[in-house]
Amino acid sequence: MPSWDPAQYAKFGDHRLRPALDLIGRIPDIQARRIVDLGCGPGEITEMLAARWPEAEVVGLDSSPDMLKKARALDGRARYVDGDVAAWSPDPKVDLLFSNACLQWLPDHERLFPRLVEQVTKGGTIAIQMPHNHDQPSHRIISRLSEETPFKALLAGKLRHDPVSSPDSYWRMLKPLVAKIDVWEIDYLQALAGVDAVLNWTMGTALRPVLDALDDTLRPQFVEKYRDDLRSVYPREADGATLFPFRRLFILAER
Repeated sequence: MPSWDPAQYAKFGDHRLRPALDLIGRIPDIQARRIVDLGCGPGEITEMLAARWPEAEVVGLDSSPDMLKKARALDGRARYVDGDVAAWSPDPKVDLLFSNACLQWLPDHERLFPRLVEQVTKGGTIAIQMPHNHDQPSHRIISRLSEETPFKALLAGKLRHDPVSSPDSYWRMLKPLVAKIDVWEIDYLQALAGVDAVLNWTMGTALRPVLDALDDTLRPQFVEKYRDDLRSVYPREADGATLFPFRRLFILAER
């Protein structure tokens, strides 16, 4: 998992929050005693889960100390723990497994997703959202630059260029393991404010592994090249906004 900067991640917070709200809105009115938010980040979404299910024990799990510090500072009802999502195994099992924009960072979904399903009670709910825009210019430029000299030596093996599979692959993967499943995608046309808006967006997410891997000399060189390419692909509109289409994949299942 990359390092995280909560302040950078919080930029464009309304756009980052919207898919989570859309997913929460699709979860039926289940009776949940135990809820976990895998990759809870700064905790706002976790507290929304706690508010919707006020009688439930709600836990947010994340591996980033900075994100957990931010979450705990909310002084909300949820409990926040440091943990590895890939190795997570609760006792007892949970009634609602929720994960927003986290699992795309983890490899081997063919093993990971069935294992996560096993951590949910019979009749429990799995609700997952992942970005699925890695074929867009914002990410393809990162991939191309990572193969160029002098960046290639430090970035080799550090980036996952296709971390999320097609919707039908997840349906086929999970259908034998659950009683009900719904998989869908939403294309959000995000109008981002500010100069170099797409760069500022990716600085909080997709660009994190690059920033971690490069040294103090190469990091600004990479960012400068990346910024120049982004400006040509994502021009600002007359009102100053930058249109940044963003596709997200959703999974909602009942075990």
